[in-house]
Amino acid sequence: MSYKTLLVHIDDSRHSAVRVAVALDLAQRFDAHLIGLYIVSQDLFQPLFKLDDSLNLSALERQHVERQSSAQAAFLDAAQRAARNVEWRAPPGPAIETATLHARHADLLILGQRDPEDPASYVARHFIEDLMMESGRPALVLPYAGKVTATVGDNVVIAWDGSREAARALSDSLPLIKRARFVTIASVGPHGNDNAPREEPPAAIDVSAFLERHGIRASFSSTPPVAGVSTGATLLNRIADLHADLLVMGAFGHPRAQERVLGGVTRTMLESMTVPVLMSH
Repeated sequence: MSYKTLLVHIDDSRHSAVRVAVALDLAQRFDAHLIGLYIVSQDLFQPLFKLDDSLNLSALERQHVERQSSAQAAFLDAAQRAARNVEWRAPPGPAIETATLHARHADLLILGQRDPEDPASYVARHFIEDLMMESGRPALVLPYAGKVTATVGDNVVIAWDGSREAARALSDSLPLIKRARFVTIASVGPHGNDNAPREEPPAAIDVSAFLERHGIRASFSSTPPVAGVSTGATLLNRIADLHADLLVMGAFGHPRAQERVLGGVTRTMLESMTVPVLMSH
């Protein structure tokens, strides 16, 4: 198994270049075809459309064309420097529906966490969540804060709870973690009243054996929950303790009316991630 088609989301945000750099590195690692999908927010333009002023509308359209041309030039230039053949796409249509259609034909998506300080990083409400849930494809989501290195996947933590989503994420991440130097299976275990050393549960042994058959040696880490601290926060602390540069986890969520309802850990990671997270639903 390998990644042969990668899709990176490109927009006008200041973090877009980092996503492109990581995507190009992954394309080099896996000798994969890379698609740059340019999709930006349409919501930001709505107030201007309501003005009956053709000059404002024309100026807005020119600005959009200029930004798209600039993003395309930057993407192609970065690809040329990396000596990779790439494909540029800037399709029209509603952001989420259009991105989902293109995402379904990729092995891995490279997306970016929304930066609340950068309006250009907003594409649509629940853009990342809906794209992951509806496309059926794994997504590598990069944090907006901190430094993301091109060698992402050197020290990997796998969040394991035995769920379908966790199993899917584990399988989807195999091409990446096969190249890791350190792999840790992490779980947040039940409360314990004694100080006895924790034994590796049968489920973790099964996961370790599964990985070993793929040539991956993994250690096991069980962290007891702390009262008042969420499972997501506990995982974030464990990632920091291990100096990990990638978290692999299942994504939980479902639509309810017009709202996307996420699981607690999924929501915590999308809001507070400190390292890239590979998620699958």
